[in-house]
Amino acid sequence: MNDDTSPFKSRSGLVRILRAARYSWRGLRAAVRHEAAFRQELLLGLPLLLAAPWVGRSLTEVLLLAGSVVLVWVVELLNSALEALADEIALERRERLGRAKDLGSAAVMLALLLAAATWGAVLVARLAS
Repeated sequence: MNDDTSPFKSRSGLVRILRAARYSWRGLRAAVRHEAAFRQELLLGLPLLLAAPWVGRSLTEVLLLAGSVVLVWVVELLNSALEALADEIALERRERLGRAKDLGSAAVMLALLLAAATWGAVLVARLAS
């Protein structure tokens, strides 16, 4: 191992894939357990994800609908990770940490707006036809 390589980096191959899957599963469980916003978006998004094949008229529309929901979850997970890291660094108010948290929140808002616009556009097109 090189001196500039983190000792926490895993090996390559199947072991790395299995460990990554385990870490990912732990992250999802932590988000459900500790993040109210993620739970809310999950509860709102799951029915939409299940409805996407019936709402979309083509594979492209279904993927756009489902992808917009999954994107919200991805951005929320990243925002939650950023907030956890910021809170680990300092609990007192720090301008740049506050800005980082606000930027993460803005990213979630944009993902939610994109999802709403995507679902709205597909539903309007479906009703118009």
